[in-house]
Amino acid sequence: MSGHQKRLTTPNAWRIAKKANTFITKTAPGPHTKEAMPVAVWLRDHMGFARTMKEVKKILSDRAVIVNGTPARDPRMGIGVFDIISIPAMAKHYRILLDKRGNLVSIEITADAATTRLCKIRDKTEVKGGRVQLNLRYGANIIADHRYRPRDSVVLSLEDSNRFAIVDHFPFQTGNVAMIIGGRHSGKVGRIVEITRTGGSIPNKVTLDDLEGGTRFDTIDDYVFMVGREEPAVQEWGIEA
Repeated sequence: MSGHQKRLTTPNAWRIAKKANTFITKTAPGPHTKEAMPVAVWLRDHMGFARTMKEVKKILSDRAVIVNGTPARDPRMGIGVFDIISIPAMAKHYRILLDKRGNLVSIEITADAATTRLCKIRDKTEVKGGRVQLNLRYGANIIADHRYRPRDSVVLSLEDSNRFAIVDHFPFQTGNVAMIIGGRHSGKVGRIVEITRTGGSIPNKVTLDDLEGGTRFDTIDDYVFMVGREEPAVQEWGIEA
């Protein structure tokens, strides 16, 4: 299978020149959706830290790009919303977010803010010994307890000494704050005012008040990513939501 795709077919969220060349690096299978941006595209086209694929491969072979606490080695590795990217040699740290148009944007953050990552719980299972395993949206699994539920968010430590330890928890419930990561309301941050449970395979409807515009809107729970309780915790991490 080819490692490239035509630029004209890339997601608009990448915000890259569609006609600069015919092909571009294709995202490798991974924890994010097909909207995820390959780290090679992030380095070269999005941030301008490299000019060619040869330079990208040299940067990655030097283990110079750290994604969620682990060196990125594959140029096709996908990066998505709430991923933490660090370049230690430049003392630069970034969090990937969505803007109001649903585009992927890189927000520079402090070194302290880069020691944690916000994750959505996809589901949970009981494993050997009666322990609870949380299956996270970006592919990782961690052992926890029954206080955490699917659709909640947890803040994980990325530090080597305390890797994947839960340092905070934002439940999926009315009154708490969420960012919308899909659909026509992508990028909005709002407070949940109602959760309407539906039967069968139909997604639950979630009603929120937009914290910026003050308007009320509906979305589905698949698009809701909890980011705080009374206030958006992302502001505490140096991000303008």
